[in-house]
Amino acid sequence: MTDSTVANARRSIKAGSKSFGLAARLLPPAMSQDCVMLYAWCRHADDVIDGQDAGFVGAGNDATPPAERLRALRDETHRALAGGSAPEVFAGLARVVSRHAIPHRHVDEMLDGFGMDVAARRYETISDLLDYCYHVAGVVGVMMARIMGATDPGTLDRASDLGIAFQLTNIARDVIDDARIGRVYLPRALLRTQGLEGVDPDNRADRAALHRCALHLLDLAEDYYRSAAVGVAALDRRPAFAIAAAQAIYREIGVILRRRGPDAWDGRISTTTAGKLRLIAGAAPGTLLALRRPVPRFDRSALFRRPG
Repeated sequence: MTDSTVANARRSIKAGSKSFGLAARLLPPAMSQDCVMLYAWCRHADDVIDGQDAGFVGAGNDATPPAERLRALRDETHRALAGGSAPEVFAGLARVVSRHAIPHRHVDEMLDGFGMDVAARRYETISDLLDYCYHVAGVVGVMMARIMGATDPGTLDRASDLGIAFQLTNIARDVIDDARIGRVYLPRALLRTQGLEGVDPDNRADRAALHRCALHLLDLAEDYYRSAAVGVAALDRRPAFAIAAAQAIYREIGVILRRRGPDAWDGRISTTTAGKLRLIAGAAPGTLLALRRPVPRFDRSALFRRPG
């Protein structure tokens, strides 16, 4: 893996996710580098499918139909995983997958998640939505956990739970922005509980009802965050600190959305740099600095069960 490959991956993170970038810097150097390379492929794949650049809509200019982009992305990824010549972001993924014995099916599961977006899948139930959340985020948690040395299925389940919690938080935050590009992740059954049949981003009369739907997802995310904390306790101190910090930063997005109410969608919902640093510091006592690390208890039997 060349220095330029890692440098480009870090630039991708800086543009696409400052929160992940901060958390990655808390990891041991080699572990951080591999997490960054995995993230870079995930970010690149997401941008290819969405026609974005580093996560910002409108920066991309690829007029190729999304289904063809997904097919090319899948082919390029499989070629790299099989040891063939590939662009650096794919070669970096292949190195990380090989080094940490990450099953190739996990990479395919994420590609299948992108396929759900390409097919404009609509979600009828919360169970349907959780399946999507696993494929685009839960499986990323599983792969990251393997980079951090976790192989126990129970710990990997908890890593998946954290990815799902992140994605549920994302969906709640982005209800209006997603609707503006034709994507609705709120399940139909949930919308109907509030007398809605869809999401009209320009109809402010629906905002209160949509906010109640978003709060339902945030309530659900709380169970997944609590479950993930059990897995964090199984990691070594440095990665446990990094993941606890990432969890605190991401969970804060939901806290802000709750506090601001429906008007939250009128602006950017994010934490300040000072707020992120405060949350990182708050993660240290229970992980990095604890004389005895507490092991929380949470029964995850009612949560999503990942494939395999």
